[in-house]
Amino acid sequence: MLKRLVLLLILFTGRDLIAQTVTGVVLDKQTGEPLQSAVISYNGRKAMAGRDGHFTITYHANNPSLIISMVGYKKDTTQLTDTVSHLIIHLQRLSKMLDDVVITGTMKLVQKTASPVPVEVYTPQFFRRNPTPSIFDALQQVNGVRPQLNCNVCNTGDIHINGLEGPYTMVLIDGMPIVSSLSSVYGLSGIPNSLVERIEVVKGPASSLYGSEAIGGLINVITKNPAKAPALSIDISSTTWSEDNIDAAIKYRPLNKVTALLGVNYFNFTKRYDKNNDGFTDVTLQNRISVFNKYSIERDKNRIANVAWRYIYEDRFGGDMRWTKQFRGGDSIYGESIYTSRFEMIGNYQLPVAEKLLFSWSFNSHTQRSAYGSKLFNAQQKVAFGQLTWDKTIGIHDLLAGAVFRYTDYDDNTTATVDTLTHKNKPDRTPLPGVLVQDEITLNEEQKLLLGARWDHHPVHGHIFTPRVAWKFSPTENDIIRLNAGTGFRVVNLFTEDHAALTGAREVIVKDKLKPERSYNVNLNYVKKIYTANLWLNIDASIWYTYFTNRILPDYTTNVNEIIYDNLKGFAESKGMSINTEFGVTNSLKGHLGITLQNVTITQKDSTGKKQQKRQLLTEQWSGTWSVSWSLGKTGISVDYTGNIYGPMLLPLLSDRDPRPGRSPVWSIQNIQLTKKIKSNIEIYGGIKNLLNWTPAKSAPFLIARSHDPFDKQVEFDANGNAKATASNPFGLTFDTNYVYAPNQEMKGFVGIRYNLQQVKK
Repeated sequence: MLKRLVLLLILFTGRDLIAQTVTGVVLDKQTGEPLQSAVISYNGRKAMAGRDGHFTITYHANNPSLIISMVGYKKDTTQLTDTVSHLIIHLQRLSKMLDDVVITGTMKLVQKTASPVPVEVYTPQFFRRNPTPSIFDALQQVNGVRPQLNCNVCNTGDIHINGLEGPYTMVLIDGMPIVSSLSSVYGLSGIPNSLVERIEVVKGPASSLYGSEAIGGLINVITKNPAKAPALSIDISSTTWSEDNIDAAIKYRPLNKVTALLGVNYFNFTKRYDKNNDGFTDVTLQNRISVFNKYSIERDKNRIANVAWRYIYEDRFGGDMRWTKQFRGGDSIYGESIYTSRFEMIGNYQLPVAEKLLFSWSFNSHTQRSAYGSKLFNAQQKVAFGQLTWDKTIGIHDLLAGAVFRYTDYDDNTTATVDTLTHKNKPDRTPLPGVLVQDEITLNEEQKLLLGARWDHHPVHGHIFTPRVAWKFSPTENDIIRLNAGTGFRVVNLFTEDHAALTGAREVIVKDKLKPERSYNVNLNYVKKIYTANLWLNIDASIWYTYFTNRILPDYTTNVNEIIYDNLKGFAESKGMSINTEFGVTNSLKGHLGITLQNVTITQKDSTGKKQQKRQLLTEQWSGTWSVSWSLGKTGISVDYTGNIYGPMLLPLLSDRDPRPGRSPVWSIQNIQLTKKIKSNIEIYGGIKNLLNWTPAKSAPFLIARSHDPFDKQVEFDANGNAKATASNPFGLTFDTNYVYAPNQEMKGFVGIRYNLQQVKK
């Protein structure tokens, strides 16, 4: 009996010595978003929540208390019991005004709710609902933003914001311009997703701060601070179309007081598909590698010092299924082969003076070697940018002033860079200096007024002045009204891939003296936040109107041997409205829904002097995006359903005889994903993209005109250079690859794994 009592006593008291494990997730109580880096502590032991908010901690006590803490949130204490194995913890913000921090709208680091300029913020968690190998593809989830493919063979493209074409969108990395006319798509390809902290989107002109190209909107990719980044992040995925993607980042300290973050992205797709049986690849083959390294330097008084560089190389091909590299540049078997080599550097340095002076700079060198069938296009572009800003608060005035300078050096092998008098090569070199000033005035607790202006001087266009004004009114802490008005400009730049592919040996004719394109915009924005015990809902609605003058349009039809550039003899308009909603129901269901209605038109006089208005090509009048995420509690499984839908667009036809539809149908791409949490830092995911198995080839007799005769060897032309209708060419067509408005890839499955290692300070 005594032995039994002793044994029972040992078993009872020894329970405290038996290690037990509990898992959980830490979420924002208001938004339901996971809180990365929340600290969970117990009796000196600590664990840190991963980027999805999950954690695992081991304890030895009987019914211990866990303390959960995070900067900006109220500390929470949770009592464990023997029956609890998984926790869902909601932390309350210390201040209701605590919000996303943004920089793009005013070039100053402010809370999103405090900014007088509406800025949309998207985190990696948002884009992981539909994982993609590049930011270019990921932006299809953003309401009012659409990645547009411009070529059915090489799949080059650009980003449309509110229906405006790619040249009107400026792309930044950490606030520095990195995309130029030659590389409107490559700036967004190959940025390792593991390095992205957030993406900020501003819709509407921002030239008063950012200068040329920011005429329709801008996209700012904010990379992670190396000091706060995970020690290691890896994301590996593959699809049933044999697309392989590796995305990895590692933090290290090369020197004392220097923390670095190295990211690598590798994407490989080299399997040829021709499911529409036109003899050409359905999707462009790509072999791409990108390396990004960012350094953060610790300085006295927390002064800023960061340097980053990126190198990207890509081998891209599309064309005849029989094509090999021995046919590159020839006229027997057609292929479009593009070699891209691009180097970028960006940095900022806060001067060691009493005033807050920040010098920021960027440099990019883009080399391209392309063959569009038998036409060779070789080009090099270098862009250097420097900016010095002064940030000062005086009473109710929050001031920003700066001086900027951009220098562009461009050369290619086309007639665009040939002196028309000497017939010698003449590279285009353009200095563009400017100054900017901004005053953000706090009128009272509810209202702010922003006044800003910028002056630039172009060697051809002369002085360019772009003012703007913004007003923010917050009648309650959950209601915000913003009214913005401003101007934008875009300087003449005739050099793009599209120009080289279409013109070949055409003579470039610039009629009269081209003027810079100008835009005048007004935008009204309303934000409403609703919080209840079981629901949170954010509503962000906008209406806008933009008026364009001097739009520069290329004329390819007047003379088949020329490309004629001239300012639009008329005006263009973009008007519309959009609404974004984010919602969360209880702790397991959340999502977003966005709808955009827009009308983009061009008005000009015809040969009789009568005004004619027409819709812009490849621009939808309405679109929608959505995502719904459902968490299945203790199972560690979550489901994501995402999609977008687009209304009809006007499509580019060769002539009235072209049998292809002149309007696209309503089309939608929908996806579903399952994610399983294995541990707090490991998850596997998989799903299906394009659930409806939709492609543009299903609604047209063909996409590429005369793919069997890509060099027009069997086409007969009249005296004016127009294709004639013949027995072998009944519609009078020529080879054409520009009939493209959506991805031509059928349903595919995908699978991947993510690993994230955090460092916890003991």
